[in-house]
Amino acid sequence: MAPASTGYPHSYYAASADLPPRRASLEGSHDADICIVGAGFSGLAAGLFLQELGYRVILLEGERVGWGASGRNGGQLINGFNGGIDFLQDYFLDCGTSVAELHLAGGDILREVTERHRIDCDYRSGHVTVAYTQKHMQGLAEEATLCQRHDIPGYQMLDKDQLQEYVGSGVYAGGLLDGRGGHLHPLKLALGEARALEDLGGQIFEYSPVTAIEEQGDRQQVMTASGQVIARQVILCGNAYLGELSKPLAKRVMPAATQVMATEPLPEALAKALLPADMCIADCRYILDYYRLSADRRLLFGGGTVYGGVAPADIIGKLRPNMLKVFPQLADVKIDYAWSGNIAITNNRHAQLGKLRDNLYFAHGYCGHGVNVTHLFGKLLADAIGGDTELFDIFSRVPWSGFPGGQRLRVPYSVAGSWWYGLRDRIGI
Repeated sequence: MAPASTGYPHSYYAASADLPPRRASLEGSHDADICIVGAGFSGLAAGLFLQELGYRVILLEGERVGWGASGRNGGQLINGFNGGIDFLQDYFLDCGTSVAELHLAGGDILREVTERHRIDCDYRSGHVTVAYTQKHMQGLAEEATLCQRHDIPGYQMLDKDQLQEYVGSGVYAGGLLDGRGGHLHPLKLALGEARALEDLGGQIFEYSPVTAIEEQGDRQQVMTASGQVIARQVILCGNAYLGELSKPLAKRVMPAATQVMATEPLPEALAKALLPADMCIADCRYILDYYRLSADRRLLFGGGTVYGGVAPADIIGKLRPNMLKVFPQLADVKIDYAWSGNIAITNNRHAQLGKLRDNLYFAHGYCGHGVNVTHLFGKLLADAIGGDTELFDIFSRVPWSGFPGGQRLRVPYSVAGSWWYGLRDRIGI
């Protein structure tokens, strides 16, 4: 495991990445065109694009680059949004960008960034959504039909026999292949994007949690315990880890903990038997399992949702039975790493992008699609600050609602809803 002195959680990702020395904390007063709060995918992507446009960017991170969800997630690039193609049909049919372009934009942006900046993040192509029941299969077939209607390439329905080419398990009824999806080492991606941002002249300060943001005329003063940044524009990208820095944003999202574990490296023949095409997999239940192989042939198996962002006491005890249900042949395989991290969910499950004031922007609430949507939102934030606001404005007008019962009751309400949908998953309705 990675030693605690690195500042990162004890995850497989931290143990297998080339971790740089810690960056300096913010000290004294600094001026910038743009100050970004949060060095995850949203902040890093926005910073990269803004720096390329010629802005002077300072990025403040309370812990280390990629410390939150961006460096702990399942590493699956799942195209589109949590709301699916229906979400795009509802709000974007009349804009100048097609549903197909928007559905694929985040992944396309991510791949373009890694190629342009030569970021090695163990990227592999292909994602399969798997179904347990015929009802699940019907839902996947409807999604495939929508993809066809909007000329979105790369999707193919798989029956039970065809699925064996991708998943060596007999528990599923079939699945939906997305050849334009993929998987990667998320912490390597975040660290690579941070290096690229600095190579372009941007500045990143770690261990610099923001304590307050105040208006100073036409600028914003962003304060930490030992310094301040005076910026023309500020972008809040803390997502599930923003805390109470912005009370208006805190009521819009709820942290939810999800867990991942990594097996010991598997023999090549066994790894090939589990995932013959080396694609990433997620099932389509409300409380889902997701898994993939790492570059060194470990099975990374994740799942579970704990509303409120509290990690379970025994992650392996929670995930291992689910893994063995899919792959009973792993009964004697050792688990080397297990960790938890928080994503941010919204009440209507739509990611949110917008402004709190003319020069105070935000992006959050990716609801499990963060690898993809963060990179799209980072680009749209940079575009909007640069003067191209068309797509930003549409996203900012997407309706949102608070959680039933407010912040005090959002967790019990969500737990009750999760129990109900989990029951439906178990009984197959």
